[in-house]
Amino acid sequence: MSEVPGVGETAGLGLESVSCHEDLVKLLAERFVRADVSLRELQARADKAGGARLPRTTCADMLAGRRFPKKAVMVAFLRGCRVPDHELPAWERAWERVRVGRLSGRTAVDDHVPPASHDTPPPAAPEPGASASGGWRRRGVLAAAVVVVVLGVIVVLRLEGQGEMPDGVPAHVVDPAHVVSDDGRAFPRGGSSRFTVRVSAANTGVRLIRRLDVGVGLQDATVTVNGTPAARWRPLLEDGVYKWRNQIVDVPPKLTAGRRSLAVVNTCVSASGCNEFLYTVEHEVNGVWSIADTVDVGRDHTASEAAHDYRVVGEDWADRQTFAYPPRKEDWNVR
Repeated sequence: MSEVPGVGETAGLGLESVSCHEDLVKLLAERFVRADVSLRELQARADKAGGARLPRTTCADMLAGRRFPKKAVMVAFLRGCRVPDHELPAWERAWERVRVGRLSGRTAVDDHVPPASHDTPPPAAPEPGASASGGWRRRGVLAAAVVVVVLGVIVVLRLEGQGEMPDGVPAHVVDPAHVVSDDGRAFPRGGSSRFTVRVSAANTGVRLIRRLDVGVGLQDATVTVNGTPAARWRPLLEDGVYKWRNQIVDVPPKLTAGRRSLAVVNTCVSASGCNEFLYTVEHEVNGVWSIADTVDVGRDHTASEAAHDYRVVGEDWADRQTFAYPPRKEDWNVR
C-alpha cells in the first residue's frame, strides 16, 4: 500500500487510463458526488481562492459533458472539491491526453462540438476515369462548406459573448422570444425572503408564480402567508439546457379572503439552496383570474423590492442570468 495519502485513491479512479472526454466527465462527476457540495459553494470557494472562476453554469455544463473545460477551470473545480494538490498532476495529464485526442480527431475549433466518431467511414476513392476538374470542384464545395460552418461558429460565439445567447444552449434550437435576461437573488438552506403584495379583498383565490433557475435542481421551500403555513415550493429536477421555469403554488382561499395585502415568506429547506428572480401574484375575482401584483427581485430592481418591503436573509448570490424557457410554452409553468 502506498505511504502517500491519496495516491492509492487516484489510481483507483483510473486516471492513467483516461483517454476520452466521456471518461474524464465520469471521474469529475464522481469527485463532485464524493465532495457532497453544491455548485453554488464551489463557485464561492473558487472566488475566495482567487484563481479561475467557476460559474455554476460552467460547472453544470462540464459535469454534463456539454463543454470540455479549460485545464485551469478543471483544476479550480477539483480544488473546490478538496482534491489534494499532490493528486492534481495526474488529473492534468489525463486532461492533456483527452485534449490531444480531441484535437487529432477533428478540425472544428469549437469545444462545444464533440469529436468526429471513429466509426465514420473514410472518403471513397475516386472512380476510375474521374476528371481532375471534378475533384477540384468537389474540394471547392467542401472548402466553402467548412467556411460556412466556421463563420456560423464565430457568430454564435460572438452572440454568447454579448449575452444574447443563453449559456450552453445551441442557437439553432432556441426561439429568441424564449430567451430572457433577468437578475435575481439566492439564499441557502435556512435562508429566507419576504415581501408584501396587494390583492383584491373580493378575491376567491390567490396563486404565486415564481421565476427560478432550475439549473440549480431540487429547490425546496416553505411558504407562509401572514404568518400561517400556506404552500410549498416543491423540488424540480435540474435542467442544464432550458433553465427558466415559472413555478406555481396556490394559496388556500381561507388565508386570502377579505384581505387587501398578503405578507409572504419563503424559507429554503433544501441543501441546494433556493433562487428567485420574479414573482407574479394572480387573484381570482368574479370567476376571472388576473394579475394582482408583481415583485421583481434583484439589484437592478431595488425600486420594486422597496415598494413591496422585500427582505432577504442569508443571501449568498445576487446577479443576472440569461437563459431560455423550454421550446413549448406549455412546459414553462410547473406546479
